[in-house]
Amino acid sequence: MQGAAAEGRSRASPDQADEESAKKPRLDLPDARVKQELVAGGGEGSPVVAAAAAAAPYSPREELAVRIDKRLLHCHLCTLPFKPPVFQCKAGHLACGGCVAQLPCGQCKVCVDGGGFFDPCPALDAVVSSTRIECPNPGCTRYVTYHEVADHQTACPHAPCRCTEPGCGYVGAPQALAGHLHTVHSVPVRALQYGKASQLRLPVSTPRLVLLGDDDNRVFLLTVGALGAGVTAVSVVCARASAATRPRFACKMWVNLEAANCGKEDMVLVDMHMRSSSSPGAVVAAGEPTFLMVPPMYLVPAAAGDGAASMEVPLHIRIDKLSPWSDALV
Repeated sequence: MQGAAAEGRSRASPDQADEESAKKPRLDLPDARVKQELVAGGGEGSPVVAAAAAAAPYSPREELAVRIDKRLLHCHLCTLPFKPPVFQCKAGHLACGGCVAQLPCGQCKVCVDGGGFFDPCPALDAVVSSTRIECPNPGCTRYVTYHEVADHQTACPHAPCRCTEPGCGYVGAPQALAGHLHTVHSVPVRALQYGKASQLRLPVSTPRLVLLGDDDNRVFLLTVGALGAGVTAVSVVCARASAATRPRFACKMWVNLEAANCGKEDMVLVDMHMRSSSSPGAVVAAGEPTFLMVPPMYLVPAAAGDGAASMEVPLHIRIDKLSPWSDALV
């Protein structure tokens, strides 16, 4: 009887249960997609973060738009974004794996007594791995894990490129750069058909030419410059982030020379993989295998004008867009 009485006292009456339930906050989610803003009010090691991370594997996936103090996602020691594994000492101080590896015996430097040892923090690992932001580059709509944003920007197809003209500080996406070069600096623009050879006459006095891919408006920049001893260099780059790898392009450039005495043709040719650059107007380095060297006897007179400045390069160029299958063989 006493046990039954104790059990009766330990159980709340239905009225009491309803009253306690009414005091608890409830969030009724509609069936439609929810966008919610949260303001982080807890400090490091907040149980709210741990509870959210622990509940995630057992709940249906649902994305929220969250506003959070940026400093909470950065290591206080190196100031770089947290990426798994993240460590936490018993006092709640956080550090990234790289910093913990450099600490003597993995001890927290902030703790006064020096007795705080760092242990892995799986709850924060889950938060860090699921925190994504929109790419900062205009035109890119991709959401990237926060600690991977810097790597993404080095290969983003919308990464800004610098103007090729000396003294111009313009920076913009590749297609915007092509329009800027044409309208502001009067750089000629030509359409290019992939897989087909095009013949161009490049004046030595006009060092730039923009080529646009026929099916994707990809921007390529031809640059004509002098290497010395009368030798002319012709280089071509794809205007995009230097770390971009897809799609890949192959380029073949050549100039023919017809011998007047025997009617035979000679040529200089380069066959190369296209390089990418966010500064496509950079000076061509003599050690790079990404340009065509044209001796002076291969130049031809321009249609009008006299002198060396009126000479032209009778260039043949073919750019091939490599398929994903051919990429796998490279």
